[in-house]
Parts: sequence; structure tokens; C-alpha cells
Amino acid sequence: MAMKKQIFNTLYILGHLRRLAAAFLLLSAATLAYAQISVMTFNIRLDASVDGPNVWDNRKAAVCEMLKYYSPDLLGMQEVCPNQMDDLKAGLPEYEALGVGRDDGKHKGEHSPVFFNKKRFRLIRHGDFSLSETPEVFGTKGWDASYNRVCSWAVLQDRRTGKKLAFFNTHLDNDGHVARREGIRLVLNRIRQYAPGLPAIITADYNCSDGEAPFTVLRENGMANVRDIAPVVYGPSYSWHDYGRLPIDQCPLLDHVFVNNKLKADRYRVVQDKPENVWLSDHFPVLVNLDYK
Repeated sequence: MAMKKQIFNTLYILGHLRRLAAAFLLLSAATLAYAQISVMTFNIRLDASVDGPNVWDNRKAAVCEMLKYYSPDLLGMQEVCPNQMDDLKAGLPEYEALGVGRDDGKHKGEHSPVFFNKKRFRLIRHGDFSLSETPEVFGTKGWDASYNRVCSWAVLQDRRTGKKLAFFNTHLDNDGHVARREGIRLVLNRIRQYAPGLPAIITADYNCSDGEAPFTVLRENGMANVRDIAPVVYGPSYSWHDYGRLPIDQCPLLDHVFVNNKLKADRYRVVQDKPENVWLSDHFPVLVNLDYK
């Protein structure tokens, strides 16, 4: 009898341990999902009358609905004109919107804003600078650029985990090879200045293909393209499509999310959505899921 009782007790304890282990695994998975960060980069295409049926007034409601559907925790956008900035703020009240116009450092010209979900993050500090030899002066072209460019950034504290991170968003020049290279070097220098040691994310329309100078500079400075390191990659291999007019084999992947080694990638997707009767933009958004290391 004593032997049978001992065996019964042992089996009971083992069963209890198995249940505890299963509960621990479920709790661990839930904790990881709870801490995960979703990030989107999206060139929304400026408000241009030449776009015909795809003018901003015809697209803005669908853009806001798409953003509400995916609800990224962090959102970096490019080519955002002042009226578009106002529309996005009104249409996305759950986000805090940061960023200035590139022409005057206030509200004139295109913005490259940072939007963050106010329920998920608390703002620590933020700022803006121009991509030029004089970063504090707005409205000036840098190096060999065709246009003046701007970068907006924020240091945020995650309300779920208490961790802080740096989020930088910009739009590199479409023509200037030197401007693209030096512009991204400037962004990296500002990350070191404003957010040393923090997990860092850079979203951008890089206006060039992987293998060119900005990507080399980023990797040499410890940044990784989420497309390269995510275990799950989904969607087309391009992001700019010119409202569907460009042949697929000529469409480049211009929009990327880079992270430093304090973050790991979980999923990557080019969002190939198209509402009826209109395109969201001449670019597809890129959406990624990240985890803290």
C-alpha cells in the first residue's frame, strides 16, 4: 500500500508540474505578445491636383480607415503636406502627431511626421532637424539634393513595459547620392546624441534600392533592415508602384524599417491593399512587428 501511495503521489506531482509548465508557457507567450511593437512606414503621396481620381480628397478617408484597421503603435509617414497633416490628426485622434514642415520648421512644406499611439507610449522628448550641412536651419537643400528634407524624432516610454525607445522618421532625397548618404549619417549621429543606448527605429522612404550607400552606412553602424531579419516576410517585393501604372518588374522597394541590435524582428509585411475606386497612395505601406531583446 505504501508503494502504491508513493507512486500515486509522484504521478500527481508530475501532473501538477506539467500543468504549471504549460501555464508558464502560455503566460510567457502572452507576455511577449503584450510587449510587441507594431511599426509602419508609409509615403502617403503629397496632395497633388495632377493625380486625377487619386487626389488626396478622394483618398484621405480610406487612408485613415486603413491606419485604424492595422493600428500600428508607431507610424512614420512621408510627403505629408500641411492640409494632409491636419486631416490625419483629425482622422486619427488616438495618435499623438509630431513633426514640422521642411520649408520653415513650422507648418510650411512637406512633413515627415512621427505618430504614436497615446495609450501605448508616453512622450519623453522630441525634435526635428533638416537633412543638410546646417541641421538647425530649415528650408535649405543639403549637399547635392534636389529638395530640402526633414527628419522628425521622438524618445518614447512604453506604458506596458516601462522601456524607452527612439523613433526617427525621414525622407531621403530622390536625386542626390551624396545627400542620401550624408543624410542617413546625420540621422545616425542624432540617434547617438539624443538616444544613446536606447532601442532605435528608423522609418523612411529611402528613394533608392538596397545595396546603395544609405543601406551600407546603416549596416556599418549596427542597424538591420527588418526585411532581412524577420522570420516571417510577406507581400510583394516592392513598395512604389505609381498608382499601379508601373510594370511590376520595374517597381522598386523604397520604403524600409531599420532597427538597432536592441530590438528583434518578428514579422514583416508590404501591405498591398487597394480600396475600391481609389489607391491609398502611389506607395504601399510597410508594416513590421518588433520585440525588445
